Amino acid sequence: MTTEAYIYDAIRTPRGIGKPGKGSLFEVKPIDLVTNLLEAMKTRNDLDTAQVDDVIIATGDPVNEQGSNLAKTAINYSSWDAVTTGAQIHRYCAGALDAVNVSAAKVMAGMEDLVCGGGVESLSRVGMGASGGAITDPAVQMKSLFISQGLGADLMASLDGFTREDVDRYALMSQVRAAHARDNGYFKSLVPVVDFNGVTILDHDELIRETSIESLASLKPSFKMFNDFGHGDVARLRYPQIEEIDNIHTPGNSSGIVDGAGLVLLGNKAAGDAQGLKPRARIVSFATTGSEPTIMLAGPVPATQKALKKAGMTMNDIDLVELNEAFASVVLRFQRELNVEDERINVNGGAIAMGHPIGATGAMILGVLLDELERRDLRTGLCTLCAAGGIGIATIIERV
Repeated sequence: MTTEAYIYDAIRTPRGIGKPGKGSLFEVKPIDLVTNLLEAMKTRNDLDTAQVDDVIIATGDPVNEQGSNLAKTAINYSSWDAVTTGAQIHRYCAGALDAVNVSAAKVMAGMEDLVCGGGVESLSRVGMGASGGAITDPAVQMKSLFISQGLGADLMASLDGFTREDVDRYALMSQVRAAHARDNGYFKSLVPVVDFNGVTILDHDELIRETSIESLASLKPSFKMFNDFGHGDVARLRYPQIEEIDNIHTPGNSSGIVDGAGLVLLGNKAAGDAQGLKPRARIVSFATTGSEPTIMLAGPVPATQKALKKAGMTMNDIDLVELNEAFASVVLRFQRELNVEDERINVNGGAIAMGHPIGATGAMILGVLLDELERRDLRTGLCTLCAAGGIGIATIIERV
């Protein structure tokens, strides 16, 4: 018999524009983003950190300032007790939610009592793709029929019949919702980033901007160059029925490049009671799955179906969904295949409006989901992401 894994807290930094010298978090090292959250988690919960068994942190590019074991290094750098250990994991965009799921699994197995899971990404300091790896090897790319992820989003839209108007409509909705949520104080999980003197560096999501359907329509496609330079030919080897890929994704309907971190505290009931903690939700089920690697963005649907099956639930049992807005077509496919209306998904906007700090996003959107379930007094939520290489991940939570 498994032990229940409860969520006691979920916090995140603001998302800062992830370009060197342009965003407010460019001056902040990844370890300081993590340490900010460790200190906030300790303070918010009057936490005896000696009772936390492990901290698991994901990054999308675990090299340079994000390399080695950033989790344990951050613990030693912070005011946390050194008895807490740390681990760093890597599952591309799915990393932070996977860190949460692994933390929950440790609790459910009865092997650990309190665990933190989350992630960090400083795209302004480390940069996307900095870790390289076998995925960059042309021989590997050719055998796996790898193409640019953005062109994969365009390919998905072409296969599904989504138009530029469809993806821009969704993008506008994300921006409007995010601005409304920010202006009305819905992001309760947001913790300002401060320097070593306690001076606030950033206290809001930096990428949210006013826009219109006309301004979105004026933006040029971002991934046409990949189509023209051979990736389109590779895609047609996998999908010969597609004569031409319609390049419809732009900076306006794709996820923004940002810096940020997220952290979730999980544990069993006895450990929570001993710390005076009140559980906010429990982990119902979680799942990962592989998906077709050329598009590589189709994983949320099968991962969700797998998590629902393990929970003995259907999509009708889910009150709210947080699906990472890697590209607008990813959300549109999910909505069509699982019959999810606009009113249930990404109700406070998403990565199109606020950005996608690769290794951190899963923990961030789990906190957004929990905040909104509480605000609306709803019960069940689903958090899901796609990830590079053809990975899907999903987690179902229930308020308690």
